[in-house]
Amino acid sequence: MNTKKEVIIGFAVGIIANAIGTLLYILLFSDFGIKETFEIADAQGYLGSLLALGAILNLVAFFAFLRLRRDQRAKGVLVATLLTALIILYYKVF
Repeated sequence: MNTKKEVIIGFAVGIIANAIGTLLYILLFSDFGIKETFEIADAQGYLGSLLALGAILNLVAFFAFLRLRRDQRAKGVLVATLLTALIILYYKVF
């Protein structure tokens, strides 16, 4: 299969896994709803930390792709994780 397409699929899986991980964390550990939790995290400066906790689910996707010998898809998940790290850095600095 096309290498570029495989990396894009892995990137999409990484972004989706991060979103699901963040929402799962909010639903399991927050006393507020999703919207309220994002608003409170933004107001208190914890939005980057919230995204970082959601990125933990990327580990599962990354190692699953490695186990299935889908190295290019694992590379896409890694790129998505690096993009998340840059977003977290932006929230921490600014």
